[in-house]
Amino acid sequence: MSEYIEIESEADEDEQNLIHFFTNLPLTAKEREESYTSIDEMLEGSAVAQALAGVDGIVTLTLSEGDMSIKKEDDIDEYALIADVSAVIKDFFL
Repeated sequence: MSEYIEIESEADEDEQNLIHFFTNLPLTAKEREESYTSIDEMLEGSAVAQALAGVDGIVTLTLSEGDMSIKKEDDIDEYALIADVSAVIKDFFL
């Protein structure tokens, strides 16, 4: 079933440590945006946000339908974070 899950990512060109994710999965309800500025807020937020709260290095999280933006800590490897976030999203939806 994981072959139907698409997740792409790209670093923001203007803001350091910001990574954008694009997926074919419904991360929020249609036309709804969720923003979290701390792990504590994520733990109190939606089920997707709660799942992502366990990923080390996330500073802020914004979800909107199939898009997600994550600001990471300076010392966190971008590629490791992308792999961890992708794994959490796939596990959540499978």
